[in-house]
Amino acid sequence: MELFKIGFLSFGFLDILDIFLVTVLFYQVYRLMRGTRATQMFAGLLVILVAGSLAQLVGMSGLSWLIQSIGAVWVVAFVILFQPELRRALIRVGELGWMQTFFKVGSEKVVSEVSKAAMKLSRRRFGGLIVFQRSTGIRGVIETGVTIQAEVSWDLLVSIFFPRTPLHDGAVIISEGTIVAARCILPLSISAYIEPTLGTRHRAAIGITEELDALAIVISEETGNVSLVEDGKFIGIELDEEKLKSELTRLLYPRSRSTSKNALTKSTQDIASQAATGGGEIA
Repeated sequence: MELFKIGFLSFGFLDILDIFLVTVLFYQVYRLMRGTRATQMFAGLLVILVAGSLAQLVGMSGLSWLIQSIGAVWVVAFVILFQPELRRALIRVGELGWMQTFFKVGSEKVVSEVSKAAMKLSRRRFGGLIVFQRSTGIRGVIETGVTIQAEVSWDLLVSIFFPRTPLHDGAVIISEGTIVAARCILPLSISAYIEPTLGTRHRAAIGITEELDALAIVISEETGNVSLVEDGKFIGIELDEEKLKSELTRLLYPRSRSTSKNALTKSTQDIASQAATGGGEIA
């Protein structure tokens, strides 16, 4: 059914719906990639796509043939270039609504024990990196470390990160309320947006949360600051025990997310913005 015409182009209801859905899709892709290294690559692909469409529209057969010839490899190139972003998109789809019921999360006891351990490590200036597995498996990361399979307790975590123990270097992985491995090697983030003052632990925390659906707690060896990282971003630094508990509960229990979105106070957010722009290197 034709609704109106613009020149020689006629538009019906399905055409309007099609344009709307494509616009929404591109906007969501832009939101997903905004602030990442994929933004410029995505813009480059859009330029090529627009150039090919214009060349075909004005009858430039040579340029149209060239762009169409490489179109067969665009899908493969897209997957390779945007692998981390596509992974995060699929993870977010898996987090929607009823799908959350298929995933197990930690208990309140685990949150309490981990928060207590983080504070003790902070006071003693012991560096630490604790990663919570959420909806996606991280077997590849677990296999880089030493298998433990122990109940989560603050004294065990403090013992693991004691500087003179063989297991203190690397990350502890917690999955389904259990410490599954220690001394795990995490991928380091290569994002150009990371402050150069951040050390290896913080880059590892950002890297693992960029690539997988995980939550990372970092205790700085130099300052003792306790930071929380999700989706490649710091959502809190210099956290005390109560704020850390609150955020862990909100992020590890999906049903409580909607009622706890404002758990971090404005003062914590101000501290985070200050720390992102100044200070010495954080280990």
